[in-house]
Amino acid sequence: MKNLINMKCLFLLCLLVLCSFSSCAQSTASSDTEKPLVVFVTGDHEYSSEGTMPLIAAELEKNYGFRTIVLKSSPDHTSEENIPGLEALKDADLAVFFLRWRRLPADQVKLIEDYLETGKPVIGFRTTTHAFNYPKGHELEKWNAFGELAFNSPPGWGGKANHTHYGHESSTDVSVIPEAGDNPILTGVDKNFHADSWLYTVLPDYPTKGSDWLLMGHAVNPDKEAIDHPVAWTGTNAYGGKLFMTTLGHPGDFELEPFQRLVINAIHWGAGKPVPRQWAGKIDMNVPYHGL
Repeated sequence: MKNLINMKCLFLLCLLVLCSFSSCAQSTASSDTEKPLVVFVTGDHEYSSEGTMPLIAAELEKNYGFRTIVLKSSPDHTSEENIPGLEALKDADLAVFFLRWRRLPADQVKLIEDYLETGKPVIGFRTTTHAFNYPKGHELEKWNAFGELAFNSPPGWGGKANHTHYGHESSTDVSVIPEAGDNPILTGVDKNFHADSWLYTVLPDYPTKGSDWLLMGHAVNPDKEAIDHPVAWTGTNAYGGKLFMTTLGHPGDFELEPFQRLVINAIHWGAGKPVPRQWAGKIDMNVPYHGL
């Protein structure tokens, strides 16, 4: 009889352990699915996005409660016609683009278009202003205006802006625009810092009226007469999705703590999460610049 009681007690104990484990596993799975999913779409010849974006993604997962997927051009960053895995955008809560002069096939572009049509948020870096480069007359030629469509306030399709800069020997002094000082994306961002990126000339094509300018850039050692241009802004695109765009993105910029904070804050903002009250600390990046 005593042995029987002991066996029953052991059985009940095992059952309790199994139930506890199952409940814990279900709780963990539920917790994971509640984390926002950020999908990074990378592919550029010059700025090493295939190196910087995975480090940002890893930081988001380690310290800030996100799930991430990083997609890369295949077989390498110079490959212009294939980014496998874009189906991940179907489940994304936020899409981050760092692209330059891609010529993706129609089925892959359709996955990007489907995401935009959901009105979900987008974030873009630097050369994403000229993400695509289809030849004249190509069926997808209109996507050469992707920057104007996805990272500018409406009306949307309106032709490709003229994207130039002030020379590869220049750099950029960045300052917070005073009127934007209280914007949560600028939390912890130094009011002034120096970036390796040469300044892009975006005015007057965009950011257009209706955008909120956050940071202004001043060209240092430009190769021609220069004016100041915004280097970061928010707004609502033609699909009704909120957007954050920065024309910064040189690997050297990612070494800067003010820029890292800007990026982490912007991703929180884009995903609908409060910007972090406590900064987890500077991220060790150290990614080389490919160059042209």
